[in-house]
Amino acid sequence: MGARIHGGTGIGPGFLLWRAALRWQREVTSALRPLGLTHVQFVLLEGLWRFDAQGRCPSQRELADRAGTDVMMTSQVVRVLEGKGLLRRAVDPSDARKRVLTITDEGRGLAERAIEVVRGTDDAYFAGVPDRAALLVALTRLAFPGH
Repeated sequence: MGARIHGGTGIGPGFLLWRAALRWQREVTSALRPLGLTHVQFVLLEGLWRFDAQGRCPSQRELADRAGTDVMMTSQVVRVLEGKGLLRRAVDPSDARKRVLTITDEGRGLAERAIEVVRGTDDAYFAGVPDRAALLVALTRLAFPGH
């Protein structure tokens, strides 16, 4: 069984997944740099863009949950994005402890450009994968067990 999982190389799938993810992150980070976004800023801005497309203004916690990011780190990055004029934070009228987020027109435009950049980066990065559909199924199972 071990030889089948490790392909006879002694290198486990977890290590290979980690290395592939690191390389992918470097490429995405490099592609986003000309837009003035870090990778995590993109992830949160893209998540807010998706909420906006559904007509929703999420709380910071909802955005963190969708993005899979730490709530405190999300709060810090949201402040940076707000400082760049890409989103607005406001007190939730139903709960003064919550902050709801709204993407600005500038944020929406940058998110759409960045999404295209990341799609292009993904296309180039995964071009050598013969069965991308099977890869997506496998990665989805690993990323979202039970769904």
